[in-house]
Amino acid sequence: MVSNSLIALYTGLVLSNGVQFGAADTAPSWQKYVRSPASNTAKPIGIISGSTIGNVSNPNGLIDGQEPTVLSRNTESDQLPTIVVDFGQNVVGILSLQFSGSQSLSTGLPGLRLAFSETTEYLTDRSDFTRSDNASGNEKLTNGTDQVAVKNGNYTWNNLHGCENGTQVCSDGLHGFRYVKIWLEALSSDAPYTSSFGSVSISSVSLEWSAYLGTPDTFTGSFECSDENLTQWWYDGVYTVDMGTDVFLANETEPRSASSPTLEGKQVLFDGAKRDRDPYVGDLAVSSLTSYLSHDFAESSINVLEDLAQHQRSDGWIPPASINNYGLPLFDYPLWWVVCSVDLVMYTGNTSFANTYWNTLINALDGYYASNTDSATGLLYKNDTGYGDYAFLPRSGPVTYYNALYVHALSYASQLATSLGLSDDAERWSSRASSVGKALLSRNFDQSVGAFYDGGPCPGAAAGTYCNVHAQDGNSIAILAGVTNDTTSAQILDYWQNATSQEYGNTFYDSSILSPGDDFNHRVYAFISYFEIAARFATPGQASSAFDELRRLYGWMASHDPQITMWEGIGPGGAPYEGAFTSMAHGWSTGVVPLLTGYVLGVKPQSPGFKTWRICPVVDGGGLTWAKGEVPTPQGSIEVSWEREDAQTGVVFTLNIETPDGSSGVVCVPTLGLDNPTISVDGTAVNVTSDPTTGWASVDAAGGKHVFTVEA
Repeated sequence: MVSNSLIALYTGLVLSNGVQFGAADTAPSWQKYVRSPASNTAKPIGIISGSTIGNVSNPNGLIDGQEPTVLSRNTESDQLPTIVVDFGQNVVGILSLQFSGSQSLSTGLPGLRLAFSETTEYLTDRSDFTRSDNASGNEKLTNGTDQVAVKNGNYTWNNLHGCENGTQVCSDGLHGFRYVKIWLEALSSDAPYTSSFGSVSISSVSLEWSAYLGTPDTFTGSFECSDENLTQWWYDGVYTVDMGTDVFLANETEPRSASSPTLEGKQVLFDGAKRDRDPYVGDLAVSSLTSYLSHDFAESSINVLEDLAQHQRSDGWIPPASINNYGLPLFDYPLWWVVCSVDLVMYTGNTSFANTYWNTLINALDGYYASNTDSATGLLYKNDTGYGDYAFLPRSGPVTYYNALYVHALSYASQLATSLGLSDDAERWSSRASSVGKALLSRNFDQSVGAFYDGGPCPGAAAGTYCNVHAQDGNSIAILAGVTNDTTSAQILDYWQNATSQEYGNTFYDSSILSPGDDFNHRVYAFISYFEIAARFATPGQASSAFDELRRLYGWMASHDPQITMWEGIGPGGAPYEGAFTSMAHGWSTGVVPLLTGYVLGVKPQSPGFKTWRICPVVDGGGLTWAKGEVPTPQGSIEVSWEREDAQTGVVFTLNIETPDGSSGVVCVPTLGLDNPTISVDGTAVNVTSDPTTGWASVDAAGGKHVFTVEA
């Protein structure tokens, strides 16, 4: 394992590369947190000490460029000469090796093998994951390593997908990784083209960055606060999504029938940099928000949403991704398509997308899901027990998660329909959301613990029974969808904190009864935790628990290899939940970005393109003394900064906002628990009544600059 001190040193070096020493002193303070490489060529920052084996001379030469690194092996008894190169943080793209020559001692050129890994734990004699692992037939090129036949001369080898000699000496091409292990050895299957003997001289190693290059000049949104860790995690989340924002190419995406001519050559938002290089729409519920709020980059999300809409079935079902020729049967993902489509319009103002695909949305909500509703209960009912959702869980029946997500999608679509003047759709969906929500609360709520049942039967139990198990997804989304009142919401969140808290987050089930060998009650998904933390921020009196969960979850990922990027899932003991297969740079886990922007800054759209908005900062519960940032909108940025004063009298809180001209909204001014505080707007005291439950006083505001103060 690489030491924590070395990781910390490397991380600092990479951060320097991203921001560049010598940057202008006038650069905004947030730029120092940006993780992106400075250019499309990324360089490694070191060799892992203790990992160099065999006859390797000048191991640092490929880093410092002074003399080549030479790997030599003369006899069978010699150790395989090996080095491990560290890029300092996860990167994605095409590896390049600059060779300065080789010498052969037998038939064939000296052969190199390359293994890629996001962590040192899974850095072995094969990659932690490579594209061929999911491939079969002619698509399967390798068995865990990429191969090179090193010629005698000065040249650059680029790790392109394909084989050098027919079906021999092959590489999978693009990789997402932090570490690459390089050693002198030939596969027996590559004879006579390569040999395990001879010497190879490597003068440098680099990576051609393939993803979105999120350098400081690309940011239109920002975030900072008095907790430097929270600030850094916001930019780490952006970097994670940047790594998954890439061009869809047949030989770089998921090989299981995911190649699609309607996506080929387009920008998309992949699930992960290393794995699941196929854009699943559920992931966009978080990753798209991260992209909108940082770079205001919507092209990758639009391309995915449009493509899936164009593959909608006649019954209204929308595929989750292109995998299996658009046929993977997930029950929840059409609802995520609805939610993500509304997000797109609300955050970017792209009403033409709404107009083009409105019937797609109608067919999903009024077709597919209406046909899967139990007329006796009014709840969605999933009949089969096969794959069904984001975690491929064996759930059936009136599952709380599906119904809560249905309520959320209906309510959110209704809000957009109202903004677009489609009153019939708005009223129909709002009414249905209310009916489903009431049915869900009356039928699925477990009074004995104060939380919703998962909603289906235990394995082997009769249909129509309720398994005594509760899930994070349904309970969290039910709160956000308005199914519960504040009292019930707090009851649910208190139960969940007590029942599922781990040092690395809150687990997504309170029991593993649905799949006893899978440790559901020790598994954390940052994807679903986003909705729980949002529910905590949205529920009066729960802000401190929101910050606590946020810090446990993101603090764990930030302090464990590979650091910086955010993991697909966390398993027992805080390990990657699916071992080496786990994606350690997964966009659905970047909820820290919309959470800090949407709750700590408090900025959320209320109509397309932030034409109307709410600015309701959560200033208590996290120990923060100030926060500031920008949110991009089509009309210009919304700028917010707030600060708490260390004073007993006089001004104790100041909130500054600047919003685009022509926009308007509501500002929630925190009263900080004071009795009868004086609230002023632009220097003039205003007569407003604070809500004792939320601790906010609401003030209507037009676009422009405004200063709000609270005096004790």
